[in-house]
Amino acid sequence: VVYFVNSGTEANELAMLMARLNSGNLGMLALRNAYHGGSTSTIGLTALNTWKYPIPQGEIHHVVNPNPYRGVFGSDANQYAEDVKDHIDHGTSGQVAGFIAETIQGVGGAVELAPGYLKLVYDIVRKAGGVCIADEVQTGFGRTGSHYWGFETQGVTPDMVTMAKGIGNGLPLGAVVTTPEIANVMAQKIQFNTFGGNPVCSVGGLAVLKVLDKEQRQKHCADVGSHLIQRLRELQQRHD
Repeated sequence: VVYFVNSGTEANELAMLMARLNSGNLGMLALRNAYHGGSTSTIGLTALNTWKYPIPQGEIHHVVNPNPYRGVFGSDANQYAEDVKDHIDHGTSGQVAGFIAETIQGVGGAVELAPGYLKLVYDIVRKAGGVCIADEVQTGFGRTGSHYWGFETQGVTPDMVTMAKGIGNGLPLGAVVTTPEIANVMAQKIQFNTFGGNPVCSVGGLAVLKVLDKEQRQKHCADVGSHLIQRLRELQQRHD
């Protein structure tokens, strides 16, 4: 099921609403150093102080960022996952609404997650009654090169996927994709977005998909990304 909206912020806000309605819980887990939007609700999910204002942001819990380079546990996914479990056990009622994460943190500095992290955390979150949300606003649609979706690099299948930015090539287009079971919670009331999925933006989004395939943009990302990392490593060898 797809819900069309106008931006990544709107997509993440709707995903959070659906997670809370689906589970009956309020607590949302997000990563430190994450960016998920700047609206009244998503500003709580965001964990970068340059984006945060002193407003109520209740029942948002930020867990340790699994940064394999600068993180407190290095690349040890098990220890980062244990922090999530510990936080659920001691910082919440024991039940949560959901967990949201960028597969690669964009605004936070192109930070990859520790290998295997999401698989461990998704299992923990689901056992606590929550759903798992992949924020693919900056990593989806082949931009990682190796995979079409960023979450595929971690070998997981999320319950919800949010997307925006590049999918409209500058047009205001975003979306939440989820299962019929989770989407059904929105049937309790009216869910409507005036400009979400409007014909102009929808045609633009369809054109983007066609260009991605025709011009093999995923392969382009893989080729350019590999070249860039090779050149950076050469510089690394020449400098302390």
